[in-house]
Amino acid sequence: MAGNSAESGRSVTSKITAILLTFTEGSEHSLTEIARLAGLPISTAHRLASELTSWRLLERTPCGHYRAGLPLRMIGTGDACPASIAERAPCVLEDLSAATRSRTRLGLLRELEVSYIEKQPGPGPVTAFSPAATLPAHPTALGRALLAFAPTGVVEMTILRGLRPYTPHTVTSPDRFRRALAVTRLTRVAVTRWELEQGACGVAMPVFGAGGEVLAAIELTVRDLGRELQPVMAALSIASRSLSRELAGGGGEPAATVPAPRRPQPDERLRPVR
Repeated sequence: MAGNSAESGRSVTSKITAILLTFTEGSEHSLTEIARLAGLPISTAHRLASELTSWRLLERTPCGHYRAGLPLRMIGTGDACPASIAERAPCVLEDLSAATRSRTRLGLLRELEVSYIEKQPGPGPVTAFSPAATLPAHPTALGRALLAFAPTGVVEMTILRGLRPYTPHTVTSPDRFRRALAVTRLTRVAVTRWELEQGACGVAMPVFGAGGEVLAAIELTVRDLGRELQPVMAALSIASRSLSRELAGGGGEPAATVPAPRRPQPDERLRPVR
C-alpha cells in the first residue's frame, strides 16, 4: 500500500499495529518509511509514532529514525540482559526531575570531558546524547563524581590540561582539587558551589556497574546547598542506586563493592574549596 492510502475503515488499533509490525529484527525506519510500510499518511504516521515514542514503545535514534523501544524488545525474550544506560537513563532523569523539580543530568566521562543528557523541570523531553553536549569535568559535580573513581592517570591528565577558572569560585589548585575528589570517594557524593555557573550548585552521585566500576553519574542542580541539599539527597540516592541495580543485571542489590552514600558533613559540603 502507498503512504497516501485512505484511512477510512481502519481503527486506531490497526494503524498502531501496522506501525509496530514494521519494526522487526532490530530494523530502523524514517517517518516516510513507516508511513509507506504501514500504509498511512505522513501526518497520521507522525502523530502515532510520536505517541508511541512518548510511551517508549518506540525510540528516536540520533539520526532521527525510529526503532523499537526497550519494552517491545523485551517482549518474548527470556534473556535477563542488563539494560543499557541509553535505555534506562531517560526514565530515571524524568522521575528524578519530577520528584525534585530540579534540572537533572546524567553524564559519562569521555576524553576528559563529560558527555551528558539532561531533563529540565516541566513537560519537555530528556535531551539525547550529542557530541555537542559536553561539560568540563573539573568544575561540575558530574565530573567530580566520575573523576573521583577514575584511574589516577585520568585525574592527572585533567590537572595537566589545566583547571580553568569559570567563575571566581572554581577550584583551580591541583592539591585542593585532589582533596575534593578524595572527599567524593569517601562520601560517594560530589558537591560544587558556583564553580561553573554563578549561583548554581551541583550535587552528584556515581552509578556503578556489576563489577563495582563507575559507569556514569547523576547530578541535580540546586540554588542553595544549605537549604536544598538534604531534601534532594534521598531522591538522588534512590535514583543512582536503582540505576546501578538495573545496569548490574536488574536484580538484587548493587555490587557488594558499592557502599551506600554517606551524607557529607557540613564542613565537607559548604566550606569553599579553592
